[in-house]
Amino acid sequence: MSTLSPKVHAVILAGGEGTRLKPYTTVVPKPLMPVNNIPILEVVLRQLAFAGIGRVTIATGYLANLIEAFVGNGSRWNLEVDYSMEDKPLGTAGPIALIKDRLASCDVVLALNGDILTTLNYSTAIDFHRQKRAAATICVNRRDQFVDFGVIHTDSSGRFERYEEKPTLHYEVSMGINVFSSQALEYLKPATEFDNIPDLITRLHDSSERVFAFREPCYWLDIGRVDDYTEACRVFDDRQSEFLPDS
Repeated sequence: MSTLSPKVHAVILAGGEGTRLKPYTTVVPKPLMPVNNIPILEVVLRQLAFAGIGRVTIATGYLANLIEAFVGNGSRWNLEVDYSMEDKPLGTAGPIALIKDRLASCDVVLALNGDILTTLNYSTAIDFHRQKRAAATICVNRRDQFVDFGVIHTDSSGRFERYEEKPTLHYEVSMGINVFSSQALEYLKPATEFDNIPDLITRLHDSSERVFAFREPCYWLDIGRVDDYTEACRVFDDRQSEFLPDS
């Protein structure tokens, strides 16, 4: 188990309606969707506890009462959990602005979606963030996309340059896990306005604040769609000890 500074505070974004997972999410909020009979939110909370992060705020909205009833105060995982309820959707950065007063004593805020299945080492990401003296660190994951067509490359006038047969494109995507230092919170919009984390990170970059990407070979999947949820259940069943090292 890692031991991080008590000045690390995790904010789990769990307020969305999960519309792409309907009809399941009609009665169950997406973070409580189970993988091998364990709600995905419990997996996230146990990972945070294992990483030595003891303070957690869950930003809720849709079916908030079910999330609060399941998690409670977090004591069964040795966590201190409280909640922040949105009266209206505030984006992904808005819920952080809503609790800025609770984060005043922290030097690092770990903001993450409550519906992701990953083996990312949170403490390693936070160590990287601190070593870089970053205002923000985006955890990224490599994706390979096969293109089942011949791709034509031209110059700006449309003149042919080369032909590429069925290439595989390589790119990095945000994992929905971000690390922020205290100065980054000053760039948040007011808590009553819709504000997204990519907009916040862009404001930091445009203001010459230090923004980095953290890469670590790990498994990552957003369970936002039915196919992804099915895949998450399969992978978790095969590799549960990788996702829950505390067990």
